[in-house]
Amino acid sequence: MTAVHNEQTKLLATALNNIAVAYVVIGFVTPMTAASFGVPSAPALRVENAIFTLVRLGTGCALHYGARRAPRSLKP
Repeated sequence: MTAVHNEQTKLLATALNNIAVAYVVIGFVTPMTAASFGVPSAPALRVENAIFTLVRLGTGCALHYGARRAPRSLKP
């Protein structure tokens, strides 16, 4: 049963990390890149947009932190 638990824990960590990457790319990298290149459909540079961008970055970092902590429950 230990091998099954370890594999499930690794899958959980991978899933959390993939969601974290998606949050950072979609919520932080894409708007910043679009704004820096002057894309016409880019979100306007307003305080609300900056706050939402930072919230998405923070959410991605928190999910990544959870993904890093998940393997600590692996059993030898």
